[in-house]
Amino acid sequence: MPVFPLGAHVDDSGARFAVASTSADAVEVCLVDEAADGSLAERRVELTERTFGVWHGHVPGVRPGQRYGYRVHGPYRPWDGHRANPHKILVDPYATRISGRVTDLAAARGWVDDPMTGPASTLDSLGSVPLSVVDAPDGTPLPPRPDVPWSESVLAELHVRGYTKLHPEVPPEHRGTYLGMAHPAVVEHLRRIGVTAVELLPVCASASEPSLVERGATNYWGYSTLGFLAPHAGYASTPGAETAEFRTMVDTLHAAGIEVILDFVPNHTCEGGVGGMTLSYRGLDARAYYSLGGNGHDADITGTGNTLDAGSPTVIRLVCDAMRHWVTRYGVDGFRIDLASVLGRPRSGTFDPHSSLLTAIAVDPILSTTKLIAEPWDATGEGYRVGGFGVAWSEWNGRYRDAVRDFFRGHGHISELASRVTGSSDIYALSGRRPWASVNFVTAHDGFTLRDLVSYERKHNEANGEHNRDGTDDNRSQNFGVEGESTSPVVRGRRRAAARAMLGTLLLSIGTPMIVGGDERWRTQGGNNNAYCLDDETTWVDWLPDALDPAAAEAMTAFTARLTAIRRSSPDLHRDVFLRNSDVRWWNPGGRAMNEGDWHDGHARALGLLTAEWLFLLNGDGGGQPCVLPGERSLTPVLDTSREDGCPASSRPLRGGSTLTLPPHSLLLLRRNPATP
Repeated sequence: MPVFPLGAHVDDSGARFAVASTSADAVEVCLVDEAADGSLAERRVELTERTFGVWHGHVPGVRPGQRYGYRVHGPYRPWDGHRANPHKILVDPYATRISGRVTDLAAARGWVDDPMTGPASTLDSLGSVPLSVVDAPDGTPLPPRPDVPWSESVLAELHVRGYTKLHPEVPPEHRGTYLGMAHPAVVEHLRRIGVTAVELLPVCASASEPSLVERGATNYWGYSTLGFLAPHAGYASTPGAETAEFRTMVDTLHAAGIEVILDFVPNHTCEGGVGGMTLSYRGLDARAYYSLGGNGHDADITGTGNTLDAGSPTVIRLVCDAMRHWVTRYGVDGFRIDLASVLGRPRSGTFDPHSSLLTAIAVDPILSTTKLIAEPWDATGEGYRVGGFGVAWSEWNGRYRDAVRDFFRGHGHISELASRVTGSSDIYALSGRRPWASVNFVTAHDGFTLRDLVSYERKHNEANGEHNRDGTDDNRSQNFGVEGESTSPVVRGRRRAAARAMLGTLLLSIGTPMIVGGDERWRTQGGNNNAYCLDDETTWVDWLPDALDPAAAEAMTAFTARLTAIRRSSPDLHRDVFLRNSDVRWWNPGGRAMNEGDWHDGHARALGLLTAEWLFLLNGDGGGQPCVLPGERSLTPVLDTSREDGCPASSRPLRGGSTLTLPPHSLLLLRRNPATP
């Protein structure tokens, strides 16, 4: 009987089951059906074969759609990290479909009274926790992936449910689902704003953490994985159709030339810390899956209560198998790895960019052909590793975010901004990476929206139920004199201008730009910078005109489309190699090249960048800034972020050496005309 692949796999006569547990004394696969009275009936079959720490066997008569789980018999010694409890039915880590949710937290816990010193719970969890589902194989050939070059990529981070839940053109039954994302109106909108790839917030099957279950809330973002190979069933329009609908979404986006990148979370699970739940990994083999301290407690470097051990062969195999599954079954184009620094810290130790798990992903013959993006930090200081990953990885560049936010609120240093907008060669060139290794962003799901970034100076997270203690206080935002929404046309105009300047800088910087889906619709979360548990209008994109500012959403959408069109039009704006010193000249608005003293001027708030084709002029100050243009060529205005549509008041060429005034909080882009003979 073959050991691999792990999971449940049907054949002509039944199904073969295989699950890893090095610490178990016995493992049963439990086949679950609904009895005539509506209760759940269970048939247990012991897996008698054990090879390489994998329990496996064949069960006749099992067909696709069969619900199942595992019961593990073995030691229960929490102080040693052993938590086997056969009263808990466990989800298969390799399940490709998962149904149900946690309905009884007491039944989901493996302990009584105290997670370390109390006895094992004897409360059976069947009927109170999710179950695995035997899935039918899909032999349909995959169409070709779009294979968009990194240098031409424009990413949009978005939430499957939140992006389409309120879309008026999507049929009501498809809103908030995979099929909603595949709707022609949604796809056409993404094409209009120049998106080449959607970076989807987690779509793996997830379960809300114990703290949320206790107060009746949910983990809306989905950073609480239960099954790494299963699409989240809650995003299917038809119950049980999540695998087919996910495939439809991917195929439809691919047909439109749009890649699909998954936000993947292989650093922790939904089970929480030792006081949490026993849904799968903890009951199967806690020591093989989790990084544990010497006393059996979880080593928590993720801020979630537990940490998957990146040095465990069981974890390395699971993570690589799961990622490969998304590529080979669904055609997924890449992954953004959440808290990726954890993957470089085996047993929660010091960071190593050549760790076994990071290396396994990077050299895998399938995964190495996809886009790999690291979130280069975790919940600790040791984990902040922007620029520290290997050559196979691009990275979310948090230094870019901070530099742009600071500049356009009149803080920071122009030398930092200069490095970030030119691709961050100081961070990425030394390791042999290209400019596109820097995934540039100003906003992300975690933090203020673009609108809130210019409307709030403090977080307003009361709706999360944590007394406004959650979420960062380091927002680097500004409110233009009014905290929150304003009826003043002057305040609203200044806010939109600053937002356009930041968006323009983002989409015209060297590197890979990432916008947040909904920012182009001028979306607000009411100042909530950590809306992870709010599945409501706070987090859903509103596609209808804003009552306070009816024209703002369409204007910002058109502006975004204009920016991406300009970016596409010029190879100089999506470079594949870093600028050399001879390729760029930095311009002082006073009418001369920047000198050493200018770079050390802590009060400087304006900067010019001169390339062979373009002159970029940036003003981060709240007032106008006179600027003398370089004198050797005339220049044609192409973009003015102080204007709603970004179109300059005049496209008439400006004479070199002439003076113009940079508007407050603005970016001006001018094309250099050929030199006059």
